[in-house]
Amino acid sequence: MKKAKILVVEDQNIVALNIRNKLKNLGYTVPGTASTGEEAIRKAELTNADLILMDIMLKGDMDGIEAAREIKTRLKIPVLYLTAYTDDETLERAKMTEPAGYISKPFKEEDLHSNIEMALHKHRAEKKETESSSNDE
Repeated sequence: MKKAKILVVEDQNIVALNIRNKLKNLGYTVPGTASTGEEAIRKAELTNADLILMDIMLKGDMDGIEAAREIKTRLKIPVLYLTAYTDDETLERAKMTEPAGYISKPFKEEDLHSNIEMALHKHRAEKKETESSSNDE
C-alpha cells in the first residue's frame, strides 16, 4: 500500500516540524505544512493530501475549524484535529465539521498513529461505498 500523504496545518513552526518528523518516522509522506487557514486550503488543493492534521488556533482570520469546513466541503479530504483546545465550545464547533478525529496536545506518537490509521481506513471505506452505490444506479 502506498504511503498516505498528510498535510500538517500548525502555526508554530517548531511544533509543525516536530509533527512532520513524527509522521515521517511513522512512514507517512508529508507534502507540506501550512500555518494559516487560507494556506491550508490552498495546499490541500495542490498536494492532493489523503488526510489533514489541523490545529484549531491558527494565524490569520480563518481558524482551523473554518478551514476544515471548507476543505471537507470542497475537497472531501478528512481532517483530524490536533489541538490544545478541549473546551466544550471548541469541541461543539469542531463536531459540526464531522472530523475524522480529535487528538489533544500534548499527544503520544502511538495515539497519533492509531488515529491516523482509523481516519484513513474510514475514509477509504466511505469512498468505496460511495463509488459502489453510484455504480449501482
